[in-house]
Amino acid sequence: MVLFSVHNLETAPEESKETLGKVQKQSGFLPNLYGVMANSPVVVKTYNEMGKYFGQTSFSPLERNIIWLTVSRINNCHYCVAIHSMVAKMYKVPDNIIESIRNNTPINDPKLETLRKFTALMTDKRGWASEEEILNFLDAGYTKKQILELIAGIAQKTISNYINHIANTPLDEQVLSYKWENH
Repeated sequence: MVLFSVHNLETAPEESKETLGKVQKQSGFLPNLYGVMANSPVVVKTYNEMGKYFGQTSFSPLERNIIWLTVSRINNCHYCVAIHSMVAKMYKVPDNIIESIRNNTPINDPKLETLRKFTALMTDKRGWASEEEILNFLDAGYTKKQILELIAGIAQKTISNYINHIANTPLDEQVLSYKWENH
């Protein structure tokens, strides 16, 4: 059963069209996730703005991609794991890191593995990290500021994960080769 339309620039509510146009221009295509979010202009605008702000955090592009992929994997989001695998490749994230996250296996770099593990536990435990877990993250070279920025990234990605769960968002043609199923 289809509960949500996947809009395009022609069918979207008027208040969603500007955001969709920007996303299409930036991405080279209009991801189905945005087509679903367009059903609520407030949601599509909020999600897009959150992504812009998360892009301004102190995390490197590599680290942001690790966060997005890890949250999506923990939340078991078929759509976001696929699309963020493609995005990670575009940002030249090494294949072994992408595959480690997709398969829930350790990343070979200790600092990046700490980021993956802390992101996973913050997502899985809904933010209830222990003092020891927080100190391990800080001891790896991350900062208190980055803990707050990580929470913003988790929030942004959780929005899309949950929307994809209820909408069963179909994969875009561009990401079919990155299809993922939780094993």
